[in-house]
Amino acid sequence: MFAYVARQPIFDINKDVYAYELLFRVGEDNCFPDISPDEATSKILTSTHLSLGIEEITGDKKAFINFHRNALMHRFPTSLDANKVVIEVLETVDVDDALVAACKHIRGLGYPIALDDYNMQGKWESFIPFTSVIKIDITDIEHDKIPALVERFKSHRIKLVAEKIETYEEFNKFKAMGFDYFQGYFLAKPEILRHRQLSVNSLTMMELLVLSSKARLDFDSVNKIIERDPSLSYLLLRFINNPLVNKRNKITSLKHALTFMGEIEVKKFIALVSLANLHGNQPKELMHMALVRAHFCELIFTHITEHENPLTGFLTGLLSLLDAMMEQSIDELMSKVPISDTVKDALCGKPGILRDCLILLQSFERANWAGIKQFATKYKINQVTLHEFYHQAIKWAHHVNLSSA
Repeated sequence: MFAYVARQPIFDINKDVYAYELLFRVGEDNCFPDISPDEATSKILTSTHLSLGIEEITGDKKAFINFHRNALMHRFPTSLDANKVVIEVLETVDVDDALVAACKHIRGLGYPIALDDYNMQGKWESFIPFTSVIKIDITDIEHDKIPALVERFKSHRIKLVAEKIETYEEFNKFKAMGFDYFQGYFLAKPEILRHRQLSVNSLTMMELLVLSSKARLDFDSVNKIIERDPSLSYLLLRFINNPLVNKRNKITSLKHALTFMGEIEVKKFIALVSLANLHGNQPKELMHMALVRAHFCELIFTHITEHENPLTGFLTGLLSLLDAMMEQSIDELMSKVPISDTVKDALCGKPGILRDCLILLQSFERANWAGIKQFATKYKINQVTLHEFYHQAIKWAHHVNLSSA
């Protein structure tokens, strides 16, 4: 049975990814016959489908995984690597002495225990002595009550995750309160800085991005830009020699790359290098998300349109977080970049296939299964295919990140 998986990043105080929460559904209706979805999650995890390796989804980060009462009672989590997972106990479980004993046993085997959506109910008191992480939904508990909780849990050396962080203001507020980790969608939203001037380097990278989007690659213009900065040439060759993309030939120059890889592939990597430099001091996850989005949009767009330029989908996904990276509105940025109208329209919200691809991406990032199903129905694509494309994009982005590190 095919496992549908989404992931949501959990950030540390430096906005680096500490872990991913994995969210599962089973089949198109999200259920096994006569079994709860949460128990089905456990069955997926113990099946061969996911034994391909959680690390293919999370890279080198930990995986937070929700478990239902029955899954915990049957010790399903112990089939996983204790160094790679955190076991989340759902807030909806019925708590009794047997469940507490089961969780304490799992913790004794080396598995960190997390309480999901802590709701201040007395039933959780027995868990506190052996709990490693507590997640608090900031929309569920009055904010003036949270500092006392932080102080209490810190005294037990419990790490705290603030959930539903949607803005940088909330991130800074709960960071100041003493939270260790943060989960939400604030990172993908721009923290707009008024009157920010683009540096000379940023303008050069914008110029390179524009060149990569042209119908014909202006080799001389690209070469002139790259020759001005040896580190650019080095980074470009690191990207291009990524074994996932280029297994046969050791590429030694841009001209060499054009000969062996073709113009579209080289354009893609020029765009990647440009964005990596524009990314600057922003959190690494932003660039990683952009890579996933780029390859995913490319796969979806070419699947739907077949004869269209695959670079169109790639650039749309790649640039979809440019506002967050540059801390400016996407409309303002697009007015400065003479990129194709097709890409520009999608990024600025105009309805169409590419805009739908971006909405689909957000559905994957938020585990919005209904949104994925809606896209699949509209474009007559099997949902399994969409999930396979998303997994391919995650894997591709991980390899590209490693090759450029």
